[in-house]
Amino acid sequence: MPGKTACFTIAGLTVLGTISQTAAGGRAVECYEPVRSPAVYDTVYEDVMISPPGQQVDYIAPIFGTRERVVMTVPAQVTYQIVPAVTRTVYRTVRVDGGGYSWEWRVIHGRKVLCKVWHKARYERVAETVVIQPERTRRVVIPAQYDSIAEEVLVRPEQRRVIDVPASYQTVARRVLVREGSSSWRRVHIPRHCQD
Repeated sequence: MPGKTACFTIAGLTVLGTISQTAAGGRAVECYEPVRSPAVYDTVYEDVMISPPGQQVDYIAPIFGTRERVVMTVPAQVTYQIVPAVTRTVYRTVRVDGGGYSWEWRVIHGRKVLCKVWHKARYERVAETVVIQPERTRRVVIPAQYDSIAEEVLVRPEQRRVIDVPASYQTVARRVLVREGSSSWRRVHIPRHCQD
């Protein structure tokens, strides 16, 4: 490239010299004009990553419900009670005195005499308590007590779902240089001025 530039520079100086000679009355032998080739660009399309791939976690909250169940609030108990005896009053006649003879002093017609006296047997009605069923101990079972309560239960536990998120791309246009611009010299023929 530096060599090409040097050639162009020499050619340019030659042309300038020729012009100067022409202006001075000399005849031009060769003429050149500068030629500029513009740079050539093209549009290319390419996919550019906007966001990299990743993962997204979705959480689903747990679901709770209410359930009723029967629970024992007071356990069963066993106690013992004393059952009193069952009695009944019965009456019967008993002889309280067997009777017979006894001696006793009596006053008969003013005279005190000892007499033998006959006595009949004497009976009395007496009450008597009879035990029909004796006293005993009875075992008493008190049943347990139950109540219905409501409690919170887990219907469905918390769930976690991992979702793969792909990368996101976008097509963008970009101008690229296909060929750089250049400068060169082109030989021209101008009648009556520049001829071989």
